[in-house]
Parts: sequence; C-alpha cells; structure tokens
Amino acid sequence: MEERIAIIGAMDEEVEALGHALTSVTQVQSPLRNLPIVQGGLGGKEVVVVRCGIGKVNAALATQYVIDHFKPTGIINSGIAGALSPKVRIGDLVLGTNSLHHDFDLREFGYAMSYIPSLGSSTFTADSRLLVAATQAAKEELTSDRIHQGLIVSGDQFISSTEQKQHISRMFPEAMCAEMEGAAIGQVATINQVPHLIMRAISDLADNTAPDDSDRYILEIIPVLNAVIHRLVALLKD
Repeated sequence: MEERIAIIGAMDEEVEALGHALTSVTQVQSPLRNLPIVQGGLGGKEVVVVRCGIGKVNAALATQYVIDHFKPTGIINSGIAGALSPKVRIGDLVLGTNSLHHDFDLREFGYAMSYIPSLGSSTFTADSRLLVAATQAAKEELTSDRIHQGLIVSGDQFISSTEQKQHISRMFPEAMCAEMEGAAIGQVATINQVPHLIMRAISDLADNTAPDDSDRYILEIIPVLNAVIHRLVALLKD
C-alpha cells in the first residue's frame, strides 16, 4: 500500500513550516469550522498536514475527519509539551510509546484513573514501525541523551504550576511529559486501527515558569522537531 501520512498539530507554530515544505500543494476545504488542511508531497510520500486546534475535542474531530477523508496509513501528532520526568529537559524530544488521558476520572465507580470502560483500557500504544523510524530519524538531529521514549499524558489543561505537575506525576509516575491533544489522537487512531505516533518537543517544565518558557522556546525547538519528521517520513517504505 502506498504511504499516506497525516501530520496533526494543534497550533500554527507547530505545523505551518511543515505545510510550506510540501511539494505540489493542495489546500483542502474542510466542512469542519477552522480546520486548515494542506496536502502534498514530502520525502517521496503523500502527506496531509492539519492544524487541529488546541484541546482533545478539536484533536479527536480532526483525526476522525482525516481518517474518513484521506485514509492515512499512519498518523503523526507533532507539537510541544511540558516535561514531567526529571530526566526530560527543555529542547528534548519525547517519542510516545503510549499515551493516556490524565484527566479522565471514573474512580467513583471503581475504575482506575484514566481507565475507559468502553475500551477496556487506559492507554493507546504507538505503532512500532513509526516509533523505530522516528528514533532513527531523531538520532540524526539530536544526541541520544536528548531523545526519550515513554508515556505521554494528555488533558484539557495547560500545566503551569508545580502543584499541577506534582499531582499528575503522583498519579502517573512513569509519565515523561504532558500536553493537550495526543491521547485523543491516539484513541481515535486506535479505534480506527490506524497506526499512530505522538512526538513532542519539550518547551517548558510544566511548572510556574511554563507560560514564559513555552513562548520563549517554541520557535527554537519546532524546527528540530520538523527536521526529525522530514527524516521519519523519508525513512518509511511503501
């Protein structure tokens, strides 16, 4: 099957340069409000770049639309995140082996935090082929100590206080970073049986310094993340 990769990011800053890098670009008109999509070529593959908007509902809507209308063979969620693990620093890259919703809570009904009864699971597992290719691509752009694999957690909150960070870390001590879309994309991709991978460049430490750091570092770290994505797409074999 010919590769068709969808790259989904929440903000213009996260996907705009990727859209500009495409060849033979087509602007796609979506019936969904405020969902810019461009389609073209990258690394010899057909690629769809989508700016979904911030938050899990926006991410889920965009992912389902992309799956229905473009039939991607793989989905990459690209963007920034706040570090939770002390091993992770600003400028590092986290490749999600799995993801979950850190704010999904049915504990009052006897379920574990983040467990979704209708799915019988809490986590959404990344595609091994995409993960291997992303790791190989990342090693061309970053030293090994700046590349991490592990759990990425998502919630409809920008984590910007030490109290919030500590709370999430207590609930999910293995979590590497926190963001606002990845698990929703992972959930929709998993339900539709489409391979996916969440890739996050670390813009802040998810504490009281997060608002200033996120604004300060996003323009520095996104080009590195984009370079990894370019290499990743080129590595995929039809």
